[in-house]
Amino acid sequence: MISSHKIKSVDFYRKIPRDLTEASLSGAGLSIIAAFSMVFLFGMELNNYLTVSTSTSVIVDKSSDGEFLRIDFNISFPALSCEFASVDVSDVLGTNRLNITKTIRKYSIDSDLRPTGSEFHSGPISKDIKHGDEVDEEYGEGSIQVNAHNFDRIAHHHPILVINFYAPWCPWSNRLKPSWEKAAKILRERYDPEMDGRILLGKVDCTEEVELCRRNHIQAYPSIRIFRKGSDVRDNHGHHDHESYYGDRDTDSLVATMESLVAPIPLESQRLALENKSNTSTDDTKRPAPRAGGCRIEGFVRVKKVPGNLVISTHSGAHSFDASQINVSHVISHLSFGKKISPRMMSDMKRVLPYLGGSHDKLEGWASIIDPDDTKANVTIEHYLQIVKTEVVTRSYRGNNLVEYEYTAHSSLIHSPDIPVAKFHFELSPMQVLITEDPKSFSHFITNICAIIGGVFTVAGILDSILHNTLRFMKKVELGKNI
Repeated sequence: MISSHKIKSVDFYRKIPRDLTEASLSGAGLSIIAAFSMVFLFGMELNNYLTVSTSTSVIVDKSSDGEFLRIDFNISFPALSCEFASVDVSDVLGTNRLNITKTIRKYSIDSDLRPTGSEFHSGPISKDIKHGDEVDEEYGEGSIQVNAHNFDRIAHHHPILVINFYAPWCPWSNRLKPSWEKAAKILRERYDPEMDGRILLGKVDCTEEVELCRRNHIQAYPSIRIFRKGSDVRDNHGHHDHESYYGDRDTDSLVATMESLVAPIPLESQRLALENKSNTSTDDTKRPAPRAGGCRIEGFVRVKKVPGNLVISTHSGAHSFDASQINVSHVISHLSFGKKISPRMMSDMKRVLPYLGGSHDKLEGWASIIDPDDTKANVTIEHYLQIVKTEVVTRSYRGNNLVEYEYTAHSSLIHSPDIPVAKFHFELSPMQVLITEDPKSFSHFITNICAIIGGVFTVAGILDSILHNTLRFMKKVELGKNI
C-alpha cells in the first residue's frame, strides 16, 4: 500500500510554512490590483464569448425557397375608385395576369385615407356585355338631361332615378346611346313622370358637368348609376348611396332591369320606397357603387423570380377612361418581398446584425399626392426596385434559416398620353448574401479564463519580487551610508 508520504512527494504546489512568510504593503497593493485585473479581463472575455460573431459572403442564389416570390403590399389611392381599380402582374417571360382578385382586398376610402365602409366587392368578371342594334336617330331623345342644378331636385322627386354618365367622345357611350334613349322612351310611356313618376332615366355629360361626375366618383364611361330616394341621402351635398349597373346594354335588358326596380314600389304608396331599400337585385348586373373616390388595396401576389412589373391600373372591357380624370396618387403603408417575417425572427436578425432588416420594407410611408387641378395631367408613377436575397444561418434556427429580401427603391413621375398607372418594376439579383453566425468554443473560453488567472497571478508575482528586492537593496544602501 502506498504511503501518504510518497503521495505527497508528487505535489507540484509545495507549501511554505506560514511562519516563514512575511506580508508587505506592496504585496497587498499588487494583490488588490491583480484581483481587479482578473475580474476586468474575465468580464471582457465573457462579453467576447457572448457576442455574436458573423461572417458574410456573396454566393449565387440557389433559390431554395422555390421559383416563385411573394409580394405583400398595402397601398392607399385617395383619388382612384375601387370600382375599376385592377392589380396586374407581368414579367419578361411573357406572363401577363390582369385584374387579380383571389388574394386581393379593396376598401373604399376618402381623401384623408379613412375607410368609408366594409370591403368593396367588385364581383365576378362578367361575360361580354351585349349591346343593341338600334339607330340613334330613330327613337330621338327619351331620357332627360341632368346637370348640377337639377340633379338633387330630380333625385328627391323620383323613387328611382337611373343616370347614364357619359362622354361624347367615348365609343362605348355612343354605342349605348340609342338603346338608352329607346329604353327611356318606353319607360316614360309605361310610367309617365306626371301621373306615375316611380322611375326616371336621365343622362349626364361628364365633359360639361365635371364636378357632378367627380362628386359621384365617375372614372369610366359610360357609368350607369341607380339612385334611390329617401333614407340613403347623405350629408355631403345631398349625395345618395347608390348602385352601379354592369349588365347588358341592349334595350330589352335595360327595360327589364328598370321594371324590376319599379316592381316593389306600389303606385299608390311611393313612400314605401323609403323603407324598402333591401329589395334590390342580387345578381351580378347591379352592385353597390363606391361610396368614396379613393381605394385601399391590400393583399399579396406571387411572381416568378425574373424581372417583372406589379401594376395598379384601371381596367374594363366595356368602358372608356378619361386619362385626365385618373389620378394614381398613392401612399404605401407596406411593400415587402418573400415570406412574412415574425417579430421574433426579426429580433433575431437585429441580434445578428443591427442594420439587417432596414431595407425589408424600404417604401413604407412613401407618398406621392398629385393635385387633381394640376395642369400637368396623365401622371404615371413608377418605382424601380432592386431586390437582394439575404439568408441568415443562426444557432437559433438550425435547419430553418432566416430568409429576407431587401431592396432599394427609386421613384419617378412620368407624363404621358396613356392612362396613368402606378407601376412597380422589380428585378431580383442572381446573387445572394449569406450571413453565417459562427459559434465560439466553450473550451476556448475556459482556456482563456485560465490563462487570464495564471497570467495575472504570475505577472503580479514578478512585479512583487522586483519591487521587494528593490526596496531591500535601497534599504541596504541606506544602512551602508549610516555606517
